[in-house]
Amino acid sequence: VQLQASGGGLVQAGGSLRLSCAISGSTVGPNGVSWHRQSPGKERELVASITTPGSTNYAPFAQGRFTISRDYADNTLYLQLNSLKPDDTGVYYCKYSALQRVYWGQGTLVTVSS
Repeated sequence: VQLQASGGGLVQAGGSLRLSCAISGSTVGPNGVSWHRQSPGKERELVASITTPGSTNYAPFAQGRFTISRDYADNTLYLQLNSLKPDDTGVYYCKYSALQRVYWGQGTLVTVSS
């Protein structure tokens, strides 16, 4: 399984971005997907996840501002980022989990200016 994240960039506070993560390879069977981020000087943290179709979970800082979604037809994971704040600056990573194995994308940088 390979993951390719894209969509990051520079945006002003209050702006929006849409991150994408293309998932390729064998993805048959139960699996979960998620977005994580690592801000400067901080550890990587969970942003949002989808464990089963229709079941989403968000970190408190993401609730109400970010939306995770998955297109099962073309196997792409999305993260819509709205009302961005400078504290949201960081590298965003997508993750795919199945059969006790974990795969990470390469990360995409989001920079929010004040």
